Amino acid sequence: MKVKEVLGRADYALIGEMIPHGSRVLDLGCGDGALLLWLKEQKSVQARGVEKNRELVQKAIARGVTVYQGDLEESLAEYPPGAFDYVILSQTLQESRRPLAVIEGMLRIGRHAVIAFPNFGHWRVRIAHLFSGRAPKTPLFPHNWYDSPNIHFLTIIDFEELARARDWAIERKVFLSGDRRVELLPNLLAEVAIYLVKRRQ
Repeated sequence: MKVKEVLGRADYALIGEMIPHGSRVLDLGCGDGALLLWLKEQKSVQARGVEKNRELVQKAIARGVTVYQGDLEESLAEYPPGAFDYVILSQTLQESRRPLAVIEGMLRIGRHAVIAFPNFGHWRVRIAHLFSGRAPKTPLFPHNWYDSPNIHFLTIIDFEELARARDWAIERKVFLSGDRRVELLPNLLAEVAIYLVKRRQ
């Protein structure tokens, strides 16, 4: 089933579906603030973002979005518990130095965490690795091993095992291949996974 894109991205559309109207939202690694601006305009959220790239921060501010320059892992410690309703981490978990600490921090300062990440269990990644004998390169992962921003290579199975081990409640999960939802064998067929999680009461 095809997903209507937001700002040219199907994952943004699905993240947007998960965020209720009027929520307090923090977007970690928010880039130029495009998603935050869309949420602000379409969902009337109270939007804040954290981004380490100075140029992207300036672009976000120029859009009228409140964004702070900083390392997202360090920024989490600056917020009190329950400061936000939703904390978003889109396509950045695999680049984090300490991904578990990041998710725990998100769940400390937010009632819900929206986590989207590329699925390294996708069949193209498996085949690229199997037949080349080298670090996999695919359209979704075009980087060479030495200049890739990705430092953790997780799959859907890995994330769900971690959620069970940490006793996080998975409220919703959606899987994508391009702009289409994946219902069957997501760890093999999905390129991107999007989870809505919270701490159990």
